[in-house]
Amino acid sequence: MAIGLLGRKIGMGQVFDEKGTLIPVTLIEAGPCPVIEKRVKDRDGYAAIQLGFGERPERLANKPDLGRFAKAGAKPQRFVREFRGEDTQTYEVGQTVSVGLFNAGDKVDIVGTSKGRGFASGRKRHGLKPGPESHGSMYHNRPGSNGGSSAPARTFPGRKLAGHMGDSRVTVKNLVIVKTDAERNIIMVRGSVPGANTGYLMIRKVGGKK
Repeated sequence: MAIGLLGRKIGMGQVFDEKGTLIPVTLIEAGPCPVIEKRVKDRDGYAAIQLGFGERPERLANKPDLGRFAKAGAKPQRFVREFRGEDTQTYEVGQTVSVGLFNAGDKVDIVGTSKGRGFASGRKRHGLKPGPESHGSMYHNRPGSNGGSSAPARTFPGRKLAGHMGDSRVTVKNLVIVKTDAERNIIMVRGSVPGANTGYLMIRKVGGKK
């Protein structure tokens, strides 16, 4: 897994390239991210750094977190995630990672939490087809038979049924960075990314150890 940044989704927008082609982009507020902790292979069994994003009041942090952030010389952070990879060894605790890590044209993988849809039907959740629409069919929207009667007398796991939809971790791969703004800590990525506006994101550089 390659090094990256933490950020927050601002919303969708559009830009024009040199040829005048309209490009839909997602604006992401990325960094600056202080390095909170560092994992070393000899001690921890793997190499990684822990980044934080978004300051929060000290009164909202517990004592272990306050000590951890103070050790790194950083204020309490709202969103903390870890990036693994051998290329993390060049970073030190207390260092700040910013938008300058990326350039226009770079490819990134973006990890976020999808929008929660609550309890959804099988048609909405899995795209199941409806039953006959003719009068008297009584099978317009039903899920159908769930299993045998006397044997096996149960529903097998994994069957596509109604249930909770969304609110899960989603990764969108190989998105292209269209533009970066180091002064405002903004990255513009071509296409859409998971989650609602103001949702937290992990932005990983494509390449490195997976």
